[in-house]
Amino acid sequence: MSIWFKPYKLADLTAHIGMAKHLGIEFTELGPDFLRGRMPVEDRTHQPHGILHGGASVALAETLGSYAAMLTTDPDKYRCLGQEINANHIRGVSSGFVIGTARPIHLGRRSHVWDIRIVDERDKLVCISRLTMAVIEIEPKN
Repeated sequence: MSIWFKPYKLADLTAHIGMAKHLGIEFTELGPDFLRGRMPVEDRTHQPHGILHGGASVALAETLGSYAAMLTTDPDKYRCLGQEINANHIRGVSSGFVIGTARPIHLGRRSHVWDIRIVDERDKLVCISRLTMAVIEIEPKN
């Protein structure tokens, strides 16, 4: 059973604005209860030692979790806003892509908690992140 508000298709999703665009984040798979995407590990996402910047991992995690949260709610009635994120950086990566998968831990009426696991191209764990999203009702316009 799908958790999404309506039957979205991967083609409906684009990471074409802001930080997601700048970092080269793209969505790669929309499953019944997860959203997956990838980000290149290159100059834009490196820290000074030539490995993936922890902030870039967090940006990937928040992008995936935020979009996933939005897909579970009625976009005409609710906005989903990041409230808290944490990340544990497990392994360094210097090239290729990292792949993140966002899955819900809790989908409440006022808040969501998402688990985002980021792996390298060999499926080795790079980062684990947890994102809390506030689900805010849109004020009707008079």
